[in-house]
Formats: sequence, C-alpha cells, structure tokens
Amino acid sequence: MNLIVGADSFLAERARHRIVAATRAHAGIDDLPVDMRKTSELNAGELAELLSPSLFAEDRIVVVTGVEEAAKDSVAMIEMAVTDPAPGVVLILQHTGKGRQKSLVTSLPKKGPKGAVEVHSAAELKGRERQSFVEQEFRDHKVRVTPDVTAALLDSVGTDLRELASAISQLVADTDGHVTEETVHRYYQGSAEVSGFDVADLAIAGRADQALGSARRALQLGVHPVLLASALSGMVGDIARVHGARVNPRQQAGEYGMAPWKLEKTVRSARSWTASSVAAAVQIVAELDAGVKGHAADAEWAVEDAVRRIATLARG
Repeated sequence: MNLIVGADSFLAERARHRIVAATRAHAGIDDLPVDMRKTSELNAGELAELLSPSLFAEDRIVVVTGVEEAAKDSVAMIEMAVTDPAPGVVLILQHTGKGRQKSLVTSLPKKGPKGAVEVHSAAELKGRERQSFVEQEFRDHKVRVTPDVTAALLDSVGTDLRELASAISQLVADTDGHVTEETVHRYYQGSAEVSGFDVADLAIAGRADQALGSARRALQLGVHPVLLASALSGMVGDIARVHGARVNPRQQAGEYGMAPWKLEKTVRSARSWTASSVAAAVQIVAELDAGVKGHAADAEWAVEDAVRRIATLARG
C-alpha cells in the first residue's frame, strides 16, 4: 500500500506515476489497469467494492485521492483495506496532509504489517528545497549546472515546479545539455515578465506604472495569473525573511537558500521597507494566492491590484 502525503499536485502526480510504473514493471504487465477515484465521489459501498479482489482474480492499481476529506464510513473501509489488503490490488492513497482526516497520515502506516505502507512525500517545497529540486531535475537529465544557472532559472521561470520541470526539459533538449546562465537569459529575454520576475522586481522597487504595465503585458501574452502571483509572493517572502536581520550575503547564502548575488540584492531592497509595510505586503500576497486559485472573481484584476498595492507600499 502506498500513501502519498502533501499538497503539491505536481509532486503527488510524479509519485503516483512512479508507483504505477514500478508496479507494472514488477508485474510484467505494461497496461496493468489503473482505477482512479476521488473519495468525495464514492460512498462506502462503492469504495468497498473498489477495494475488493477482482471476480476474475485480475491484478489492478487503485488510486483514491482526497483522503483528507473522507467520510467516517469511508475511513473505515480504507483502514480495513490497509489492515487486510485484497489480493492483486495495489492501493495508492493521496492525502494533502491537512483536512478533517489529518490523523490518517500517522495512523494508516500503523494499521498494516510493519513496512507494508510506503509513505511518499508531496509536500510543497520552499527556499533551498526548490533549488535542490532544480538541481536534481538537471541531474535526472544527466546534466550538471552551476548555482548561477539554478538561480537564473528560478528568477526567470518562477517557483511553480511543473513550469520549472518543463523549462529544464526544454533547455536540455535544445542545448544538448550545455545549459549556462547566458542560455537561460537568452531563452527568457523579453519574457522574464512572463515568469513574473520583472513584474515583481518593479513592484518591490515602488515603480508602480512600470510594474502595472509589465503585468498587463504578461497577462495579454497569456501568462497564467498563478505564475505572476508566485513570483510576487516569492520576492515579498524573501524580503520578509531578511528584513531587520544582519545578513552577510557571502557567508549566509546557503542558510537563506539563495545565490549570494540574489541575497545581497534582496537585503538592499529590504532596507527601503518598514516592518509594517512588509507585514502588509505579506498579507497582500497571501490574499492574491487565494485569489488566483479561485477565490477572486477576476484573477487578472487581483494580480494588477496586488502589484499596485505593493508598489505603493514600497514607495511609502
């Protein structure tokens, strides 16, 4: 049995694909069927049937998502499936790590025989973890890059893991693996606004008109508001981390999960902000994050409004 825990949909998807591929390889069946269901769409009876052995003794993979919101009777079915697994059924449970059934994250691995439940992390990555993700992606493509390449890619593409993985794959394919900082800048020259980096940089500097213009241009080009929000949130978060602290960029770059030049730039930017303006900006990007993920009536307007408000705070 496999339990994927974490709210990052890309990492959860990757973990699921790895498990499916390994299961098919072990069974020697390339098209071993996968039955994927949401807990919210199943009643206890349907879930019990899904987790029962096949009438024809056929092996299969069952994926149940949204376990964090499972009803009480569904939880009982899941616990029974873990305690007494059905022959031929490889079960994959996905849990965000939150929700009303948060306790299942720790209780399920204890239900089955020791070692029977394999836990896979899909927790959202932060700071240095994102850098490690980029570095590992390149290694998976059998390419090694310098820290400057990693920093340039994060600045240009943003922090969305799916976008980063796609960009790395494209860069490696187009350059035969010879990826340099100059390559990254060349590929994204004129489109850094697409990643949101220029937009965020201008907003943080208090250059409201230019920031708004860049944001609107990016949206016109089809950039998803989530990417712009991610870049803005990342930069505000970096400023919040260094604000008021005594930081030596050369000595503490690793501690802050940034390249020395980026940490130095962030420290310089933070000096022009007050503690109250930093707190207000953090609140703005938190609202924006929720807004672009479905809570705002107009996600594009939410991005523009956040850019304007943050630029105003920066001038303040």
